[in-house]
Amino acid sequence: MAKSPNAFRTISETAEEVGAPQHVLRFWETKFDFIAPVKRAGGRRFYRPDDVMVLKAVRRLLHDEGLTIRGVQRLVQEQGLVRLTAYADPVAMLEIDSGERSEPTMETGANPGVSNRLETVLGELEAARARLEAVLRR
Repeated sequence: MAKSPNAFRTISETAEEVGAPQHVLRFWETKFDFIAPVKRAGGRRFYRPDDVMVLKAVRRLLHDEGLTIRGVQRLVQEQGLVRLTAYADPVAMLEIDSGERSEPTMETGANPGVSNRLETVLGELEAARARLEAVLRR
């Protein structure tokens, strides 16, 4: 039986969902004061859904984006946890970057703010690719 999305997770469940070993989650607790799972008798850790989202964002920033621990700490200090948790969800990241927070439309279910931002990013990537190809042809 699957747990409810709002249920607390054990460290093994969280580690699997985040994609990082348990010892890494424990290490991150020592480096990031905003990672604070609930501890029950015997020191057993239980992670709330928000904790899991924060951990996913931290993993993505450290492993995928190449930030250092200090870089993540600085990001949270300067921009807050909302900005950090957006890294757990790339669509939310685009919404924050573009400053747009519109509701999905009834006809398509698409978010026009995100769609416009994606089109802009795609255009920028295509222009960069063209410049790179021109340099490589020289």
